[in-house]
Amino acid sequence: MMSRGGTRMALSMMSHIGPRYFSTMHPVTGNKVGFLHGNSMRGSEKAVVTWIRYFSVMISRNASTMTLSEKEQNDQDDQKKVRSCSITTPSGGNNNKGVVSYWGIQPPKVTKEDGTPWRWNCFMPWETYKADLSIDLKKHHAPVTLLDKVAYWTVKALRVPTDLFFQRRYGCRAMMLETVAAVPGMVGGMLLHCKSLRRFEHSGGWIKALLEEAENERMHLMTFMEIAKPKWYERALVFAVQGIFFKAYFITYLLSPKLAHRIVGYLEEEAIHSYTEFLKELDEGNIENVPAPAIAIDYWRLPQDSTLKDVVMVVRADEAHHRDVNHFASDIHYQGQQLKECPAPLGYH
Repeated sequence: MMSRGGTRMALSMMSHIGPRYFSTMHPVTGNKVGFLHGNSMRGSEKAVVTWIRYFSVMISRNASTMTLSEKEQNDQDDQKKVRSCSITTPSGGNNNKGVVSYWGIQPPKVTKEDGTPWRWNCFMPWETYKADLSIDLKKHHAPVTLLDKVAYWTVKALRVPTDLFFQRRYGCRAMMLETVAAVPGMVGGMLLHCKSLRRFEHSGGWIKALLEEAENERMHLMTFMEIAKPKWYERALVFAVQGIFFKAYFITYLLSPKLAHRIVGYLEEEAIHSYTEFLKELDEGNIENVPAPAIAIDYWRLPQDSTLKDVVMVVRADEAHHRDVNHFASDIHYQGQQLKECPAPLGYH
């Protein structure tokens, strides 16, 4: 006969392994060999077998019930998340389809000062500003050193094919100019970022300053896209010019940052000249002074009745600020210092 301790141990073991091995077990019949001792089944052994069958069935049922209830609860939680995370594209976007986010990410509900919804996804109200139109547009860095002269005449040489291709189509010219002008800030910021990681050092804010410049130039492009609709061959030209210029500027910045920044400084001087000619054409009536695009009104905080002329003026002021920043960066290198040693002019548009 089984002892009381043995019976307890058997019950404990069978409660754990019963669902796996004995869920379909039946008492042994025939020669009535004992299940536990190899002898005939006694009353206590029959009781053990009966309780094993009972507990195995109950444990299996409870496990199935718990699994099902947990699954249903998880499904309900997921459905609640999906319902609560339905995202609708703000007005001013390209579509109005709702986007369902499984990850619970929702765009911020941004409004203007007057309480109306903010309609742009590409920039936020705190990234807008009023352009400083009082900046000196006639400042010029006279090339003195050999590298300065290389930078100056390189830019002058690049202007020749641009004038031949666009002539007086200043809207398309500005659009093409901005696809190139947005490259140097991104390349410089990227290389400074990698340098900061390699050397475990700060950048003095120059990474952010150059990326701000690149973003500002890109917003110029987004603005002129609303005014000048590029033709297919002009779009193809952008691919070629950007691909060549990106690689050339990347290599130049690796070899000589002071030359790279000086080139951009002179490019911005040429941009100021191009936008000044653009304004002359608007004043003479050769180009229609259409209402300013909505994106420009919000980005530069222009009056609602602003025109294309107002947009060109603020863009030209931005280019003048970029001219100053890049000539300043080049001067820092010429004086034998690193950019990190001099605080960057953040927010200097």
